[in-house]
Amino acid sequence: MRLLHTMLRVGNLEESLKFYCEVLGMKLLRRKDYPGGKFTLAFIGYGDESDNTVIELTYNWGVDKYELGNAYGHIAIGVDDIYATCDDIKNRGGKVVREPGPMKHGSTVIAFVEDPDGYKVELIQLGTQGSALKQETEQKLVTQ
Repeated sequence: MRLLHTMLRVGNLEESLKFYCEVLGMKLLRRKDYPGGKFTLAFIGYGDESDNTVIELTYNWGVDKYELGNAYGHIAIGVDDIYATCDDIKNRGGKVVREPGPMKHGSTVIAFVEDPDGYKVELIQLGTQGSALKQETEQKLVTQ
């Protein structure tokens, strides 16, 4: 089994595509209108769907706003340089809602940005996530 995609309902497909593609650097992989159902699907990501998990943006025609609820958390993206990435996102018109820094009660370096619909996207500095687990695993290997 493999995780294929996460679906987000968006109020303005063009604004969302601009954010995810121009601000976060994803590519539009495919897009299709469904006139009978009055919706459009756009699949975006960093690589082809056959090898990568992607995001499905669903635009229901005529619906321009959703209540996000309190069950949904966020999408996470690993980055090589979180500080430069956040600066780049700001320069491209993106909204950083939590500046880069260590997470509470941990050493993973994170930041959060927000898309046009208010969905949160977590940025994680690669190499800092799960450091306690990584150190524990490395220690076990050394002692074996």
